[in-house]
Amino acid sequence: MAVIRAASTSLTLLASTSSSSPSRYCHCCPSLFTKFRFGSILNISFAFTPLSSRRPRRMAHSTARATLGLTQPNKIDPPKLGGLLSEASSEEDFTGKAGQSTVLRLPGLGSKRVGLIGLGAASSATVAYCNLGEAAAAAAKSTQASNVAITLASAERIPAESKPVTASAIATGAILGTFDDSRFKSESKKPALKSVDIIGLGSGPEIEKKLKHADHVCSGIILGKELVNAPANVLTPGVLAEEASRIASEYSDVFTAKILDVEQCKELKMGSYLGVAAASTNPPHFIHLCYKPPNGKVKTKLALVGKGLTFDSGGYNIKTGAGCLIELMKFDMGGSAAVLGAAKALGQIKPAGVEVHFIVAACENMISGTGMRPGDILTASNGKTIEVTNTDAEGRLTLADALVYACNQGVEKIVDLATLTGACIVALGPSIAGIFTPSDDLAKEVFGASEASGEKLWRMPLEESYWESMKSGVADMVNSGGRQGGAIIAALFLKQFVDEKVQWMHIDMAGPVWNDKKKNATGFGISTLVEWVLKNSS
Repeated sequence: MAVIRAASTSLTLLASTSSSSPSRYCHCCPSLFTKFRFGSILNISFAFTPLSSRRPRRMAHSTARATLGLTQPNKIDPPKLGGLLSEASSEEDFTGKAGQSTVLRLPGLGSKRVGLIGLGAASSATVAYCNLGEAAAAAAKSTQASNVAITLASAERIPAESKPVTASAIATGAILGTFDDSRFKSESKKPALKSVDIIGLGSGPEIEKKLKHADHVCSGIILGKELVNAPANVLTPGVLAEEASRIASEYSDVFTAKILDVEQCKELKMGSYLGVAAASTNPPHFIHLCYKPPNGKVKTKLALVGKGLTFDSGGYNIKTGAGCLIELMKFDMGGSAAVLGAAKALGQIKPAGVEVHFIVAACENMISGTGMRPGDILTASNGKTIEVTNTDAEGRLTLADALVYACNQGVEKIVDLATLTGACIVALGPSIAGIFTPSDDLAKEVFGASEASGEKLWRMPLEESYWESMKSGVADMVNSGGRQGGAIIAALFLKQFVDEKVQWMHIDMAGPVWNDKKKNATGFGISTLVEWVLKNSS
């Protein structure tokens, strides 16, 4: 249940799981409201503040800043609700299914409206509670409420050890649900929601720690969303490099930044990456952030590599026809957004015992007389040669040199993220990312991280026999092997540029990077990356 108060109106939302009997949830009302009345309330206050006033229309760097503390609950008379909600939920045919909601007017209860929200029987509790937070934020937006209080019809059934995680998921949903990227609109409204009270899940240092963690991760997700949402005429490779440098400057106690220009990349013989960048008037920028813990020894070295195509025209194999999505190719840097969003979050969390390298080969894939042509042969920084059979298979060419560079940093594990293939969207749809790795141990680690974050991953095969289609008659390999098994072949290509001693995973996030319904970036991958790094910290 969420209680939403506005200056002149108020709304109560009751969150329930699925059931065949609508009245079942209302039977819980007396105990619920006893908790609401006498239990302590954990308060999160937050505001979305543009941190970069110098370029407000570019990267506003909106962030959720949580202030934690305890407030006293309002008194609500519990006996008045049970029968009313039972009758109302029956009349409205409310069964608690996921996404189901209804708003009722029940005067005399301290709130002018009462809303019922269904959580359903979600396979992931994290996702269900995050959705509840988003629903509360949406209700607050529609009523212009400034304060929200949330509790659950089944709060007493949640184990004590799970309550901090539950509170964190609700807070995450509320923060992200309040965020609205209006930088490029002529008019925008500031969110009215200022605070969220989470009731019935307890209080204390452990929950406060989880809520603070949620705030840090949300700030990274919001940055990632802003980066992907920004159009290519705003977010050039140079601007992306500036944003990376800003992260290093903001958290200079744990971060250093190195931005390589064209000449420096030539010295490192990054012919594959530079071949893609050659056609654009916006020069490439190779981004390398390094995180080192403020105290203690480093026990594990990791690398996060993100594809950074700030726009992909397809090159001479230009994207044409229905479904080519050329108008959305600003999101082809979604992998880099995930990497930099994770960097921002980790700069605040400051995990011990782990060194992390954040690497992005940023550029555009355009068309000009200086651009690479089908049939050209490129030489990557590890000396391997690539015959370009399709200029629209460019992301793997940039990642090739980025992966070689990552291996040269002496890391033990690498995770790369890329909006790499339409084939992965065909295979797994719009909400699931495909993962490819020869390491069962690394797969287990990342799956564990994704379970904590609620993001969906599916392990795909690395079928070595498919590599036959990537053989070239004049070079070591071609860069595109046709449509069949396209996502697998792309992963096999990347594997050629990873040291065999390094554990490596490729995440193809072409589907979940973008929400077609909301016409907005999702911030996918950031939560999972943060959780994975924390699992590797001491």
